[in-house]
Amino acid sequence: MADGDVFRALADATRRTILDELTERDGQTLFELCGRLAMKHAITSSRQAISQHLEVLEAAGLLRTRREGRYKFHHVDAGPLEAIVDRWRPKEPR
Repeated sequence: MADGDVFRALADATRRTILDELTERDGQTLFELCGRLAMKHAITSSRQAISQHLEVLEAAGLLRTRREGRYKFHHVDAGPLEAIVDRWRPKEPR
C-alpha cells in the first residue's frame, strides 16, 4: 500500500468520521456503524455508501475486518499512519 492511498482515504470527511467511531468503539458491524453515524453525526448515507467507504479504508490498510458467521466486524489499524509519522519523525543522534 502506498502513502498516497492512505492520504486519499483520509481526504474524505465521512471516512475520517468512520475511523473516529471505530477508534471510540472498535469492532462494529456495518449496521452498527450506520446507526452511530446517523445518530451522533447526522450522516445519513446509505449502507451501500458506508460500505464503499469501508472498502476504501480497508484497501488503504487503515481497517481490518473479521468475519463471524454472517457478521463482518471492522477494526482500526493505525499501522499505516505510524509508518507515515515515523517517516518524518526526527531520528535520535547516535
